[in-house]
Amino acid sequence: MAHDLLTMGRISVDIYPNDIGVGLADVSSFGKYLGGSPSNVAVAAARHGRRSAIITRTGEDPFGEYLHRELHKFGVDDSFITAVPGLQTPATFCAIMPPEDFPLYFYGRFPTAPDLQIAADELNLDAIRAAGIFWSTVTGLCQEPSRSAHLAAHEARQRENLQAGQYTVLDLDYRPMFWASEEEAREQVSKILPHVTVAIGNDKECAVAVGEGTPDEQADRLLEAGVEIAVVKLGPEGVMAKTRTERVVSAPVPVETVNGLGAGDAFGGAFCHGLLSGWPLGLVLDYANASGALVASRLSCADAMPTPHEVNSLLAERGRNVPAPVEAVR
Repeated sequence: MAHDLLTMGRISVDIYPNDIGVGLADVSSFGKYLGGSPSNVAVAAARHGRRSAIITRTGEDPFGEYLHRELHKFGVDDSFITAVPGLQTPATFCAIMPPEDFPLYFYGRFPTAPDLQIAADELNLDAIRAAGIFWSTVTGLCQEPSRSAHLAAHEARQRENLQAGQYTVLDLDYRPMFWASEEEAREQVSKILPHVTVAIGNDKECAVAVGEGTPDEQADRLLEAGVEIAVVKLGPEGVMAKTRTERVVSAPVPVETVNGLGAGDAFGGAFCHGLLSGWPLGLVLDYANASGALVASRLSCADAMPTPHEVNSLLAERGRNVPAPVEAVR
């Protein structure tokens, strides 16, 4: 059966402190969680009832076993995940200093990581073509063989061959520690954009992809590159989505922030759910915004992904439109 959402790329174990508001040197205890942006997006969509899967790699170690177990717990298909002998499953540490300071420390990613060893000849291209949404990130383009594998996946899923209701999403997820320069990242993004129907990023990520400018200018450049929906996150001003015929801005949903790191992934999974449900773009953005806000108000990422009931309750509480139930969701 085709997946509603198939993501590709990073997976890791998130090691988050139980002590809030102190630096890592002073933390006394931690909890471990499933992490990695594409993995979190798959979990977020599964929470909304979507058939989700991820293409990635782990180390051949207990942390890899843990990630498989967590994916099973969340109802995410892990059949496209294999271990890479000789490499360790990455771990990501974070200090939690709300409301805005959440520095990340990546371990087991340099000089490479298992999920950067995804090879083109290992891909199930039929599953990639059949998925309702295929989601990848710019980070997956930073190194071979992952770079070529991502390009092969996108080339197998040409825009003109997509059916009605299918989308190909590029998360502009730019992390400078994985790149030699912004110019190198922009060059690789330019090879993927011709295959993408939806691009999502904040102002910095959009600038890396298509150059500096106002949010509208950046969205217009993405549309000129052939993207059908350009989503530009506006920080405290919310998020804007633009098509060739529509411009929508969703105001932020204020919450007391505990850990902002998973908010973007919650947004992504909920955004995919809204697209697949056929909702109006404004409703998709509001629903995704509320999903991100709920995760920002919680400690973890994957474990914190909200259910439709939780999102709808927050929307109703804040006087926003609440989507009708979607019968097609399984």
